[in-house]
Amino acid sequence: MLNEEKIIADWSADMYEIDETGTEDVEFLLSRLGAEPKHILEIACGSGRILVPLAKAGHTVVGLDMDEAMLGKIPAKAEGMSNITWRTGDAIADDWETGYDVVVIAGNFLMNIVSEEGPERAQQVLLEKAKPALKPGGMLYIDYNHTFYPEQWYVHPGERVIWQGTDSHGTRGRMLLCDSTYDAATGLIRSTRRYELETAAGEKIQKEMPSVKHYVSLEQIYIWLSEGGFRIEKEYGDYAGNPIGETTGRAIICAAVTEE
Repeated sequence: MLNEEKIIADWSADMYEIDETGTEDVEFLLSRLGAEPKHILEIACGSGRILVPLAKAGHTVVGLDMDEAMLGKIPAKAEGMSNITWRTGDAIADDWETGYDVVVIAGNFLMNIVSEEGPERAQQVLLEKAKPALKPGGMLYIDYNHTFYPEQWYVHPGERVIWQGTDSHGTRGRMLLCDSTYDAATGLIRSTRRYELETAAGEKIQKEMPSVKHYVSLEQIYIWLSEGGFRIEKEYGDYAGNPIGETTGRAIICAAVTEE
């Protein structure tokens, strides 16, 4: 019997590696961190696209992610490095440990988080858990897609191919998002994720998964950060350092732990 979940996870991890090759976000984060080595926790570190460059820059880094297929990409990238560790875990349900100088929530994880808590509550919990993980004066770094017009970004009738290709196991196919909708009253983005794959042995997999995400406004982020014991020190709308605006496309927020 086919292990469809593992085949899909392995194929998705390889497609992520092929598709996500940008470095602007990593370079910008490194510029905000400065040269002094720091103890950093990255939530949803995935395949180490951000985590490994942080370690190469001299920081001591820990990655947490629930996707074992993605984490399996890290060892080859981190070979010979002693200042990087990672583990499988649920960012909402599991302990983050303490004593970090910086907690990083980047790579759009704030938008893509999946949890039994529901997407909006999970976002709030994510920010609530950051302060206990940080040292006094520590920094929370958030980076996610931002627009003042989410209905223009997220309403897409019909099908869109997101990934297409062949993985290292010979599984080929594509992943589509179908009939994406946005509800302005709730901030919920709903779509169906469909996988159409064929293994090297010719076995076909077609699987549909409902997707529910929550588009969080800046105003809500500000409230959660304030309630969570943070003050915003810097915010940017893109990797050129411009202010958040109508055309910038990102919300990059550096928030410091407030004094008790």
